[in-house]
Amino acid sequence: MRCEDIDAHPDFERLSSIPGVAVDLRYAGPRNFVGRDLYGTLDCAWLHQLAAAALARAAAWLAVDAPGHRVLVLDALRPHRVQVRLWDHLEGTGLRQYVADPALGSIHSFGMALDATLIDAEGCELDMGSGFDEMNERSHPQLEAVHLASGALSPAQVRNRERLRSAMSAGGFNGIANEWWHFDLLDRAHVRRHFLRVD
Repeated sequence: MRCEDIDAHPDFERLSSIPGVAVDLRYAGPRNFVGRDLYGTLDCAWLHQLAAAALARAAAWLAVDAPGHRVLVLDALRPHRVQVRLWDHLEGTGLRQYVADPALGSIHSFGMALDATLIDAEGCELDMGSGFDEMNERSHPQLEAVHLASGALSPAQVRNRERLRSAMSAGGFNGIANEWWHFDLLDRAHVRRHFLRVD
């Protein structure tokens, strides 16, 4: 299905309809590793309805655990054509571990993954110790204990990441080893087999 037709499809839900969630899609502007707007006129502020319901659960958990805090969605539905551009941009850089191979299909392209951080009651992003799309080992959740021991990450930064993971886990999402901001819903192979990819 083409992204231009998504608003007519019953399986997808607008991010703006999810309570307790803020949205700042970074690929719809220059604040991303490519440095330019990749979405243009495409409306990418959507998730599959299952992921939207999971995000609502995460936001509700966060509202109880840290009143005034909200989940900030940095990316959600990412059309396959944009995934190809991200993959091509990283050719020869040694950084492709941070972008799903379009030949397999990014879970973002099914509306079943999102990139997120947390904001406080004043709307300020919590310090996670590295930025969104910062492609280095400081962004790797699996290395947090090492970075904490070395001082590369502070205890407060690790606590912020843990709160984000706890909220997303409460919604049913799974994190990944090398990006603190990325979360999938359901098994990737299952999603690729049974869900509709947005091109």
